[in-house]
Amino acid sequence: MILAMENAALSAIADYLEPGERAVGTAIDVRHLAATPVGLRVVATAVVTKVDGQHIVFDVTAHDGIEEIGKGTHQRMVIDLHRLQQRLDAKSARAAATREN
Repeated sequence: MILAMENAALSAIADYLEPGERAVGTAIDVRHLAATPVGLRVVATAVVTKVDGQHIVFDVTAHDGIEEIGKGTHQRMVIDLHRLQQRLDAKSARAAATREN
């Protein structure tokens, strides 16, 4: 259910991301309200409620066609993939240096 909610949030903003940008999940606060039997289709929705720079907040819900099964909030941060890769490469280099010592 949470994966469906996160995917709904990403889908809600995908068309607004620039080339080389991605939005990564940074927080989720969800209540599971009801069980869903195997075979029912679960649909998740996400509505943007706040944008503060690169930080985006969503209201998320999940429904199984009978009742609401979950609701809460989800947050994502827009990142530049190139800058992220540079930071990860630097961190890997530091970790390798630490292992060598």
